Amino acid sequence: MNRNYKKLVIGIIAVLVCFNVLAWLAVFQVNNSHDLKVVFFDVGQGDSIFIETPKRTQILIDGGPNSKVLEKLNEQMPFFDRSLDMIILTHPDADHLAGLVEVLKSYKADFVAWTGVSSSRPEFQEFLAEINQGNAQKLFLAEGEKIIIGKDVYFEVLAPLENFQGREVSDFNSSSLVLRMVYGKSTFLFTGDSPQSIEWQLVDSEKDISSQVLKVSHHGSDSSTSDIFLQKVDPEIAVISVGEKNRYGHPAPETLERLEKYGIKIMRTDQLGDIKITSDGTRLINLISN
Repeated sequence: MNRNYKKLVIGIIAVLVCFNVLAWLAVFQVNNSHDLKVVFFDVGQGDSIFIETPKRTQILIDGGPNSKVLEKLNEQMPFFDRSLDMIILTHPDADHLAGLVEVLKSYKADFVAWTGVSSSRPEFQEFLAEINQGNAQKLFLAEGEKIIIGKDVYFEVLAPLENFQGREVSDFNSSSLVLRMVYGKSTFLFTGDSPQSIEWQLVDSEKDISSQVLKVSHHGSDSSTSDIFLQKVDPEIAVISVGEKNRYGHPAPETLERLEKYGIKIMRTDQLGDIKITSDGTRLINLISN
């Protein structure tokens, strides 16, 4: 090997080492951020939300309709990280559930939480089988409970307003989880596919449902997001998780008109791709879309 060739090889190796160091520094800097990160994944006609707390607790709410969620997780998590602290299923409709089955095949989950509602549908039975195979601890969430995630970060379980543990139901939407996440002064409301009937009950319950960010229920369907509910939540931002040119016509023009009427900023995954919102616990500090 001549001297010039050796110098070239050594130079290439040095450059690769530098790139590797820079990459790890980037990961280190991300992992030492003190912000809450909430990413509404663009998974088509379905819901999937990734949350990472300032202490690096990682939570996935719903998984969308297929395996696309795996691609999205790979973009948000380091390649060596193959575990999630908690997976939450709002309700067992396929556009929220199917992707979670794929996630459970690829990632270890410490806890898997849902209302305890049961279903004979094959995808739900596969969901249960994957939970049991992975030895995740099951949590059955009920109205009035609080999930403490870390310092200043917690979930309040606002709905369903009745106990569905072990029950099969004809309408999963009415059994959907509604979760309010609080980080300091920042608040997020995750509504699953809850219909207006549940919204009205939440308003009548006099619970604190005010939130800066509202995940619009049921992909912007006209069956949700009522006037009285919007008045009580009073959000700054409404995120609609919806598939481009979907066959349901979501989001409904009536829903968009109501959001616009109250001056709420609308962010849609079919138009913006993944939507990332971060908070320092005092204010929302970043709104990013792909």
